[in-house]
Amino acid sequence: MAVPDYILQKIQGKKIIILGFGKEGVSTYRFIRKHFPDMPLTIADGNANLRTDEFDDHKIKFVTGEKYDQNLNNYDLIFKTPGISFNKINYWIDNKRITSQTNLFLEAYHQQVIGVTGTKGKSTTSSLIYHILHEAGRDVLLAGNIGVPFFDIIEKMTDDTLVVAELSAHQLEFVHCSPDYAVLLNLYQEHLDHFNSFNNYIIAKMNITKYQKYENFFVYNGDDEHIPDLVKQHEYNRNRCIFGTKPYNGLYACCIDQVIHFALNGHVEDEYNLRNYHNLPGTHNYYNIMAAIAICRRVGLSHDDIMSGLRTFKGLPNRIEFVGQFKGISFYNDSISTIPEATIAAVKALRKVDTLIIGGYDRGIEYGILIDFLRENPVPNLVFTGPAGKRIFNEWKPQGNLPEAYILEDDFRKIVDFIFEKTEEGRIALLSPAAASYDQFKNFEERGRIFKQYIIEKSKTL
Repeated sequence: MAVPDYILQKIQGKKIIILGFGKEGVSTYRFIRKHFPDMPLTIADGNANLRTDEFDDHKIKFVTGEKYDQNLNNYDLIFKTPGISFNKINYWIDNKRITSQTNLFLEAYHQQVIGVTGTKGKSTTSSLIYHILHEAGRDVLLAGNIGVPFFDIIEKMTDDTLVVAELSAHQLEFVHCSPDYAVLLNLYQEHLDHFNSFNNYIIAKMNITKYQKYENFFVYNGDDEHIPDLVKQHEYNRNRCIFGTKPYNGLYACCIDQVIHFALNGHVEDEYNLRNYHNLPGTHNYYNIMAAIAICRRVGLSHDDIMSGLRTFKGLPNRIEFVGQFKGISFYNDSISTIPEATIAAVKALRKVDTLIIGGYDRGIEYGILIDFLRENPVPNLVFTGPAGKRIFNEWKPQGNLPEAYILEDDFRKIVDFIFEKTEEGRIALLSPAAASYDQFKNFEERGRIFKQYIIEKSKTL
């Protein structure tokens, strides 16, 4: 598909700065340079050691280091990459200048986009929707927060292509258009270091549906603590499907005893039996499955197509991923767990957890819910790691009832040694940190990879 005139006209003749030069920033640069080879561009990034000598482009100006985000109002368009935060900037920025790949892509293609967001589960749900549609023979692409910049897929699209877009709060923060198909899985405290408050985070997330019209489709979690009140408060009037564990008015999906019922005003239209389905363990994954089925039904897939896709979906790395069994211990990698609710869900899903690793980079979120859960549902061996782990330990210790064995340790090799020493044969060791990875690792993928590597290395010495 040719790049739509809409996107090119938004860029043409503008004084542009690309703010943040990671994967998406590089993608934006290449896109602009391909279509506007002589356009002057400014690239700004906080990394003072950014390799700028690799670009043989005399039309680029680089601004790096601490003051990379100054004087942004001097530009007509600020292409903000998702990881960039404005919360430390001490001057006012005209929001009309701020755009992104996500914003322009949605404005151009919203009719073809299935947008998926939520604090947890969005990667699994996006990948599941894509897998089911792809297996059913639909023309579909997967992009967004999953690691594929939107500008990189435009030339692969046709008028019939559906794009499953995993959308983070960072990507949604400054959009002015919503996808025609929108999924909101849940809302928990997350990324407070970026948004300054939970309310700001919620506002960003709600952009997934804010700009939808009546004929569009909104799928959301009716059991969530916040979402139903937000929908009622904002009087969102569009076609919708609510999913949860009880019946609702209108179209809804309800999971009872591992069977998902789709009903309209109490009349069951279809059922999906998951009693023998083990690819996505845990109650939290039934919510992801309900959301995926709702979307697939909406775009015309049959019951058989949906069930066939479910049966062949194997899940994603770092999401309650079975690493293997070593010396009788089953190891699971849930490195993507960065909030307490995700860790609680993982422990509930696996049940036989004997050793649990929690902690990492401390973003200031509340851990009382996790401490209460672990005091009421004891795990015999606990590892507290990183600044977040130390804070959890310090909050827990005065309350008493610490586990039988625990360590405060940042070295993952020593953590793996502790696991092999303390975990009972036939039971589970789980990495589900309830915290980000940036204290030691560049991302949660690296944390999970290192964890798995050290397990395999240690097992060979025993």
